[in-house]
Amino acid sequence: MTLTELKYIVAVARERHFGRAAEACFVSQPTLSVAIKKLEDELGVQLFERGSTEVSITPIGAQIVEQAQRVLEESSAIKEIAKQGKDPLAGPLRVGVIYTISPYLLPALVPRMIRDAPKMPLLLQEGLTIKLLESLRLGDIDVAILAEPFPNQGFVTQAVYDEPFVVAVPNGHPWARRKHVKSSELKEETMLLLGTGHCFRDQVLEVCPELSRYSQASAGIQKTFEGSSLETIRHMVASGIGITVLPWMAMPPQVREAILAGLQPGAGSSGRAQAAAAANAQPAAVQPAAVQAAAVQAANAPAAAELATVDGGGAVLAPPAAAPAPPESHSDGLLTYVPFHPVAPTRRVVLAWRKSFTRAATVAVLRKAVLELDQPGVTTLPDEKPTAH
Repeated sequence: MTLTELKYIVAVARERHFGRAAEACFVSQPTLSVAIKKLEDELGVQLFERGSTEVSITPIGAQIVEQAQRVLEESSAIKEIAKQGKDPLAGPLRVGVIYTISPYLLPALVPRMIRDAPKMPLLLQEGLTIKLLESLRLGDIDVAILAEPFPNQGFVTQAVYDEPFVVAVPNGHPWARRKHVKSSELKEETMLLLGTGHCFRDQVLEVCPELSRYSQASAGIQKTFEGSSLETIRHMVASGIGITVLPWMAMPPQVREAILAGLQPGAGSSGRAQAAAAANAQPAAVQPAAVQAAAVQAANAPAAAELATVDGGGAVLAPPAAAPAPPESHSDGLLTYVPFHPVAPTRRVVLAWRKSFTRAATVAVLRKAVLELDQPGVTTLPDEKPTAH
């Protein structure tokens, strides 16, 4: 029995396919198959049932694979102990980050880590929470940046910051001119959510539990749509399909600063605000075309006349681009962001790593770098201690 053979059976158990497991281990399929058959002969049990389309694991095989994972993790710890004896900050740190955090955190975090720990390059991996937790258990990554809650048994976690949520609406939406909204109001709107498997989706559903019934059956598809990424959803919202909830750091910096500064809607002395006021003098559904056009041109909004919708009474509704201009300070030109009130829902961002991980100093350096980033609007948690689960 060798560590290589144990690595092969763990890969097959994960992939449920000999070919994909071989690719993951960077060997040919015959090499992997022969090694697994040799291990089965040595143990005197069958680990896998080979089907025509899929490989399934036997009950005894599942127990052996679970033990093999622990053996591989402990053997990896031996190498880590040796590295730590030299310099814990020397050598790569493999970091996994969930999709709804990585695009907003990593561009600022990576340069700081290069500065603070030049001998410790970050090897980054994006993924869903469940995939990153599996990678942690297998030792494929060293630490993960996740959002609670998640199954944390067997890990050490340490909170880093709390991040509030905001509502994102099209610039022509009635809420675009509001100072804030209540979470209970979300159920009245068409919501765009991430697909199943994204923890941020679950967090949004906690904010407004009424949305759950729309996301679980096709009968509610007219009220809730699903996207594969926050960027996809942002552009769907901009097209007028619905609204969504985003994490605070998904907003551009200037919008975050404007919301924090409490700027009033319509602040500014540009002609854009004057045109918007003229357009707002009468309902959008009956505004003269010339007034609508002036508002659109002044607000630098994209033309979308061909997307006008006819209501039940036959009146032509103004397209999103021709609606009254949103508060300049709360819009990025694509969307308008509206904070929650009276209390904004939040998510807690944490670091998670294996209990057996021996380079604890690297996690401390990573956490310190995140805490020192300029992230106005999030609540940093410098005094939180690591917790073993």
